[in-house]
Amino acid sequence: MIENVTFEEIHIGQQASLSRRLTMSDIELFATVSGDLNPSHVDEDYAVDHKVVGHGMWSGSLISAVLGTLLPGPGTVYVGQDLRFERPVLLGDIVTVTVTAKSKDAERKTVVFDCLAANQDGKTVATGIAEVIAPTEKVRRAAAELPQVQVIRHDGHELMLKKCESLPPVPTAVVHPCDESSLRGAVEAAEANLIDPVLVGPESKIRSVAETFGLDISRYRIVDVAHSHASAETGVRLARTGECEAVMKGSLHTDELMGEVVRKETGLRTGRRLSHVFVMNVPTYPRPLLITDAAINIYPTLEDKVSIVQNAIDLAKVLGVEVPRVAILSAVETINTKIASTLEAAALCKMADRGQITGGILDGPLAFDNAISREAAITKGIKSDVAGQADILLVPDLEAGNMLAKQLSFLAHADAAGIVLGARVPIILTSRADNVRTRLASCAVAVLSAAARRRGAAAAAE
Repeated sequence: MIENVTFEEIHIGQQASLSRRLTMSDIELFATVSGDLNPSHVDEDYAVDHKVVGHGMWSGSLISAVLGTLLPGPGTVYVGQDLRFERPVLLGDIVTVTVTAKSKDAERKTVVFDCLAANQDGKTVATGIAEVIAPTEKVRRAAAELPQVQVIRHDGHELMLKKCESLPPVPTAVVHPCDESSLRGAVEAAEANLIDPVLVGPESKIRSVAETFGLDISRYRIVDVAHSHASAETGVRLARTGECEAVMKGSLHTDELMGEVVRKETGLRTGRRLSHVFVMNVPTYPRPLLITDAAINIYPTLEDKVSIVQNAIDLAKVLGVEVPRVAILSAVETINTKIASTLEAAALCKMADRGQITGGILDGPLAFDNAISREAAITKGIKSDVAGQADILLVPDLEAGNMLAKQLSFLAHADAAGIVLGARVPIILTSRADNVRTRLASCAVAVLSAAARRRGAAAAAE
């Protein structure tokens, strides 16, 4: 319940207080609502001594909260506020705000309050004077239920980009960048020092797109070929001969590019099955989530899934996961002879036990809820080193994976990055619907993968 103190009930010296701890969510929400993006509040790299401080008016808003909910409470109208800030409020500080009735004006029904904000050490944070019109009618009612607010951060991709800052740009064959989306993606990645693009396609068309949309491509090499099929063939050849360490899809169809990649004599095949991995940074999940395969293998066999899992484990290690946890998804978490994915999950787990899949911990079948929710796993009595903390989700087929990835993107505000693994070089698949953050993150994954390949090759040479 919420109840006010009317003008007649207020006496000089009467006090009311509330306390609140400053969290990063408070700072981010206040910055979002107010538009105050001063880096002293929201950027640890900029903040003095790497200490983020709260907005001064965050403390002021606590005074407003006391006046509006406690004393005088509901029906109060602000007239004026004078504040002086004595010291900063740091993350984790507990601020206690106290208002004390100082004087009353019977004619105007106004009350003047002394205001004091102090931290957990009793040190004054802010002082001031507030004048309000106090309510004259008694109000007592149920407190309004506020909507749940979730802070959605998009910093997961930023962490991947930071890992690339010390790495050289990767020579990348950009295959047929003949529309604004694909050419802009290559230019943006180059400007971010992620790739050194080699633009493969009809030169006149590439230059026309660049001129139309104001893209500066003067610094980049162009390999002039007649059409998209020749672009795919040439881009793959550049990667095969070692001139490029990655391939990036342009405006041609994925099948056209991948057809050249998997060509037996002239492609980029290895002993592994090619597979696609979505690297998802989901705001409601505490770690990057890799989903595979959602773009290449439509109905993978058990043998295919061995390569798909191994590709994902190797990528997770490149991204910094020491021992990746792999959840093999199905509709249920028990083996059912009528559901093929549960049988394959059991086989994959046993193959991992026998060393046929290495570097990670596998468990399955697991339903999606108990793969990513510890509470759901406990509720169902599942004892597992993977359940509730999966790093990799192996989906039954492309349809399930594609729907899952898009649901996370559009309903959970996840950021996605996509890459094809299992070839001689990483292959960056971009979509016209991808935003700048997604394109750069996909390139960042390729950069980290290429760097890991170079380290592996150097170690093998020794």
